[in-house]
Amino acid sequence: MKKRVALSWSGGKDCCMALDTLIQKGYEVACLVTTDPKELGRTFGHGERTDMIRLQGEALSIPVHFIECSYETYTEQFVKAVQILKNQYKITGIAYGDLYLDEHRDWGENVANAAGVDALYPLWSKKEDAVSLLESFVQSSYKAIVVRVREDVLDETWLGRLLDDSFLQDIQMTNICPMGESGEYHTYVFDGPLFSKRIQLEYGEFIQLETTKKLEFRSYHLVDVPSGKCGFTTLRKLQ
Repeated sequence: MKKRVALSWSGGKDCCMALDTLIQKGYEVACLVTTDPKELGRTFGHGERTDMIRLQGEALSIPVHFIECSYETYTEQFVKAVQILKNQYKITGIAYGDLYLDEHRDWGENVANAAGVDALYPLWSKKEDAVSLLESFVQSSYKAIVVRVREDVLDETWLGRLLDDSFLQDIQMTNICPMGESGEYHTYVFDGPLFSKRIQLEYGEFIQLETTKKLEFRSYHLVDVPSGKCGFTTLRKLQ
């Protein structure tokens, strides 16, 4: 009998790699877990629209569980949600896509312990392994696009770039972690081997946030088309 787990989900490449790895190891991912601030309709992790996360869940045929919380109640609400999912889906663990930051792992393990489940880190590695991890994603047939950058380390020219061989080479010319483990950049996965449909992203706009720039999509929907074709069109920069 497969072990059932929940997976912390941001919509980006790391959690997608974690999902793929878990399934290859024989786990059943019962649900995806995403946190979002009350009334904003966006996720905590990447500031992504919750509707876009729902599309990923639909394309993956995995239910998404949103945890409404504030910064002050984040951990408390996360623990309560995992306890609810433990009973609802009979999960034995909560998995995370973190790579090598010890403080992130400590937090996740504390949450799991408080909820009475195991903590799983299927991608856990060392900082020096970041390039090989990114290379594995690029070669995996999943499709992801850069949707947010921290302006102190990357400029807006990185927004809208696909994670392909060109990206792999160029990101190594910067001083940041190639996987963006410290939030240097965020991505959105829109297609891949586990996707039953591709997510079409259209009419993107660059918007200015406090310390980051974000690529916003005004139109996004599922389409039945062959994998491998471009999943986004028409980028427009806000003046």
